[in-house]
Amino acid sequence: MAQTSEAEAPTAAPAAPVQPQGMTEYAAAVVNDEIISTYDLAQRMRLLIATTGVQPTEQTLPQIQQEALISLVDEALQFQELRRVEREQKFSIIASNEDVDEELAEMAAGNEMTPAQFTSMLQSQGVLASLREQLRAQASWQRWIQGRYGSRLRIGDDQVQAVLAQQAAQASRPQFQVSEVFIDAARVGGMDTALRGGEQLVSQMQQGAPFQAVARQFSAAPTAAAGGDAGWIGPGEMPAEVERALEQMRPGQLSQPIPVTDGVYIVYLRDKRSGAGATLVSLKQAAIGLPAGSAPSVVEATRARLMALRAQISGCGDLETVANGQEGVVAGDLGEAEIGDLAPAFRAAAESLEVGQLSEPIRTEAGMHIVAVCGKRATGADQPTAQLVERRLFFQQLGLIARRYMRDLRNSATIETR
Repeated sequence: MAQTSEAEAPTAAPAAPVQPQGMTEYAAAVVNDEIISTYDLAQRMRLLIATTGVQPTEQTLPQIQQEALISLVDEALQFQELRRVEREQKFSIIASNEDVDEELAEMAAGNEMTPAQFTSMLQSQGVLASLREQLRAQASWQRWIQGRYGSRLRIGDDQVQAVLAQQAAQASRPQFQVSEVFIDAARVGGMDTALRGGEQLVSQMQQGAPFQAVARQFSAAPTAAAGGDAGWIGPGEMPAEVERALEQMRPGQLSQPIPVTDGVYIVYLRDKRSGAGATLVSLKQAAIGLPAGSAPSVVEATRARLMALRAQISGCGDLETVANGQEGVVAGDLGEAEIGDLAPAFRAAAESLEVGQLSEPIRTEAGMHIVAVCGKRATGADQPTAQLVERRLFFQQLGLIARRYMRDLRNSATIETR
């Protein structure tokens, strides 16, 4: 999957509101006696379609409807809880219109628009009011959670040092730059539903729906607000199932849904870097094809030809020019690779030669080769600072607290869907 642009202008919404199936014309849900209307639900569905690029099909429409209804129920619970706290503690928590305007201005900048252009476009699609309420709920809830728990949450030095020690012990392992979508199984009604939803989202992203936009609307991870950007992660920072999947992926690749204990992950591998102590080497080669099982006399004659050619080559600069003038010799740039990933015969040459030097002829199943080392460099990720580890642990724990808080609100509420 190709990396999508960060400028994610909402795509065109349907001309008329999508009417959910099987709902009355008035109440889609009742949350502690507060009604969520089918009009509210249709508007939220339009918003999801407009901002994610997920196309409303027979397969995706039930998931869009489910996510729209879940988000509206969650927002109703959040606003009810925030109003209760405001009454008890007599201070304002719910975001003002000015706060929402600031959030919209940030979204406009991300879409390379002025705030006026952005709001005008949203109005034309009929989703501005729904987006404003969504942003108001998100900003208010984040403010409340961080205000209530942030000052009490303590990340111990022993926790930080344990993470640093683990990462130092596994410093030779690669690191991954990852974007994530996490579907919370408890939130959507079980693991089977989460898996089906994940499969639908993967399918839509493969068809062009931007990962960042999908993450903002469908992900239950704390990174959702940042479009799913989890940054560079090292060993132990994600569930083992996700790490195993990442180790098999290439940069630019989107995973299939990955089940974990409490939900499903979808990850997009943006980049990958070698662990500490790795060496990257740039190689060129000149080769003559020689099938396995060739007679010893043929092998020896080919070796002699390459030795004679080697004597004419001064280094990487003229290897291809000299070699390509010889009949039956193929020369080319092998690019840059980690020494540990090379075939054993090539690895031995790359380790022993200095930059600019050429190997003796190397026999492989494909033929006979001489290899030139054109560059060597040490690589590897810097170890994260204690401050960065502490910050990550803080927001991970704050995210867990927020999820538990919402689960408690849902469990204690009277929620009726119709």
